[in-house]
Amino acid sequence: MRTTPTPEDLQRFLEIATEAALAGGAVLQRYWGNLSSIQEKGRSGDLVTEADRASEVAVLAVIKRHLPDHAILAEESGQLGHSDNPLLWAIDPLDGTTNYAHQYPLCAVSIGLLVAGKPMVGVVYNPILQDLYRAAKGLGATHNRQSIQVSKATQLSNSLLVTGFAYDRRETIDNNYAEFCHFTHLTQGVRRGGSASIDLAHVASGCLDGYWERGLSPWDLAAGVVLVEEAGGQVSAYNGDPFDIYSGRLVATNGALHQPIVHELSQVQPLPQFKPT
Repeated sequence: MRTTPTPEDLQRFLEIATEAALAGGAVLQRYWGNLSSIQEKGRSGDLVTEADRASEVAVLAVIKRHLPDHAILAEESGQLGHSDNPLLWAIDPLDGTTNYAHQYPLCAVSIGLLVAGKPMVGVVYNPILQDLYRAAKGLGATHNRQSIQVSKATQLSNSLLVTGFAYDRRETIDNNYAEFCHFTHLTQGVRRGGSASIDLAHVASGCLDGYWERGLSPWDLAAGVVLVEEAGGQVSAYNGDPFDIYSGRLVATNGALHQPIVHELSQVQPLPQFKPT
């Protein structure tokens, strides 16, 4: 097994990821508005439904059929295969479960391939709005098979950003509330979409100019990071250091706004009135 995929390998992996995302998306379409079970996974607001689980079964079936030697890290099933395998699929069968449970149509199947920890292939599919985002390292990024690029915004005052809030925001001062307020005053607005993979896809497609968030898992980020980078954007740690998918946080922008956003993040202090008690 090659540990450094060729462009031909990446194209093949991209097609397999697309097949898997469409299979998972078909499941989500069937359950849309027909959920019988919505549960919390131990943290307030961290929901799981039968649709999450059924979508993951469909996704895993496709990946395992085509690539039985690859390792998998899936939100509901955890680690599958050899943990030392450099080829690891990071899968979220339903990113935006809370949105989905409320029939708010920002949700997606997110499938990314990590090669030695680096995102190399990504597919994000919103089956409710029929939005399919695809990218692979060196092969560009597309939305519904049309090439996409990040925005050309160069000033925070003219930008539209997006962020999210971690499930433990009620228990930790590291909760993003202060940053949300700070950037709301500096920009034309800050949105909270509720699906990290879609937020990253929207940065890649240019309808949003930047995104930052914490408290995330590899399956939230793997696919979207490839989209942003292949669309001409930039991804890093909060302080501008190289991005680490296991850190749980990132900044993703159109590139031109990257340093301004990193700088402003460094200036923000937590809001004391939201300290946990």
